Amino acid sequence: MNFWKRYSNMMETHNQTYIAEFQLTGFSEDPKLQLLLFGLFLSMYLVTVLGNLLLILAVSSDPHLHTPMYLFLSSLSFVDICFTSITVPKMIVDILTHSRVISYMGCLTQMSLFLIFATMDDMLLTVMAYDRFVAICHPLHYAAMMNPQLCVYLLLVSIFISILDSQLHNVVVLQFTCFKDVRIANFFCHPSQVFSLSCSDTLIKTIVTYFVGAIFGFIPMLLILFSYCKIVSSILKIPSLGGRYKAFSTCSSHVLVVCLFYGTSIGVYLGSTVSYSPSQGMVASLMYSVVTPMLNPFIYSLRNRDFRNTLKRLQDGASNP
Repeated sequence: MNFWKRYSNMMETHNQTYIAEFQLTGFSEDPKLQLLLFGLFLSMYLVTVLGNLLLILAVSSDPHLHTPMYLFLSSLSFVDICFTSITVPKMIVDILTHSRVISYMGCLTQMSLFLIFATMDDMLLTVMAYDRFVAICHPLHYAAMMNPQLCVYLLLVSIFISILDSQLHNVVVLQFTCFKDVRIANFFCHPSQVFSLSCSDTLIKTIVTYFVGAIFGFIPMLLILFSYCKIVSSILKIPSLGGRYKAFSTCSSHVLVVCLFYGTSIGVYLGSTVSYSPSQGMVASLMYSVVTPMLNPFIYSLRNRDFRNTLKRLQDGASNP
């Protein structure tokens, strides 16, 4: 009897440990809303891809835009396309097939790629803040300081840090031996929610979440804040009001994108370790993973005269071949 009891317990533990697939909750199960959600997310995805591709085309086609700022901006656009492509196409397919199932390996793959491109967004925003810092605080030394070798180095470091962040999460997740539930309260495999489903020690999960969040989230944010403190200090020293406005206008687009990205991503990532509201978490995830990449090309194009002039030339060239 003791043997069969132990065997039964082992089989029960095995059934809890092995997870073949997860269930994504999505935004709504109401059949009447499915067509609306399909049209909404498909439109947002197409606008994101086309808008960012147009920005990349404009930067690559105009020699006047071959500067460090636009190099980082076009890199950000490419990352945003990949970032959105990790989650939205899967969500659109789920709506069409009326199935929100994702395999265990598919979930880990989606989570890994999501972390790579989310961290790349984070790193590029930090690099762009440094670029603006050098341009405004050290304008006479800008060309020497932001040389092509340094720009390539900063991009390579950003890629390395992004992969490292993803692998750290993967190492932790692969140590999980069981999950409390298979339902993920989001439209994709968000890392913090995969963590929350684990039966592992809550303290360890919390420490890892805050540690990784501090290194790859708060430290870049502090660097951005430090850069803008120096930028604001330099702008206030400019005697003319027109000069101050011109200097600040070169940073306003970046500031707006940083606020959109950090205001939602950090809240949903760290807030999940304290108290988590599924509806608020999904809206926050949607904001920084879909809405912000969609708005980036519009924010930069509307606030940048050089970029607007390039787009106008491209439009004139297309209409008058």
